[in-house]
Amino acid sequence: MKAMRMAAVALIAIAALGFLASPALAQAPAAEEPAPSWFDSYVAAGGWCGWVIVFLSFVGLALMIEHAVNIKRDKIVPPQLIDEIEGMFENEEYQEALELCEAEPNFLTNILAAALPKINQGFDTMKTAMADVAEEEAIKLQQKISYLSLVGNVSPMLGLFGTVTGMISAFQTIARVGAAVTPADLADGIAVALVTTFQGLLVAIPCTVGFFIFRNKVVRVVLEINAIADEFVERFRGK
Repeated sequence: MKAMRMAAVALIAIAALGFLASPALAQAPAAEEPAPSWFDSYVAAGGWCGWVIVFLSFVGLALMIEHAVNIKRDKIVPPQLIDEIEGMFENEEYQEALELCEAEPNFLTNILAAALPKINQGFDTMKTAMADVAEEEAIKLQQKISYLSLVGNVSPMLGLFGTVTGMISAFQTIARVGAAVTPADLADGIAVALVTTFQGLLVAIPCTVGFFIFRNKVVRVVLEINAIADEFVERFRGK
């Protein structure tokens, strides 16, 4: 009888311990993998194609900074140089002005250097020579900013290339694993497809906007410099 009582007490104790332990086990969180970092999610997940787009992003940023600093009328043609040439024209020191233009090549001085040797051939000849050189100088500026347009156009194409590559990888996984495929098996290929598309658009949008802004600046600068050059040679009209 005493043994039965001891066994019953032992069973009750075991049941009580199990009852107390079960909530604690239920509340214990399951072990989870740490969430990937921003770098892993938006940069490294793009693979080699993503790294090429990242490189292009730095190229585009460098070009936009350079254009913002240098594509200005005062940067292309320093105001003090304009004043110096103006003084020489006022004193009819045309040979000295030509020598200065040849020593300080830029948009304006190249135009004037083409016109000054033709003073004796008439105003129309001077204007023709100026127009030819002005067109060449304008093309140089347009070519300078065209690389920004190239980055803006190539980036989304690389993003599309990464998208196709990622989808091919995902379908190859399906073909290899078959019906047992899981979302985790497809995650890498889909990540490449989405991340490279995101990267390509992220680079292309600001570069395209920047190109149109700098193209308009180039047009404005070309018009302003041509107007300054016209003022210099206008005094030769009728001579």
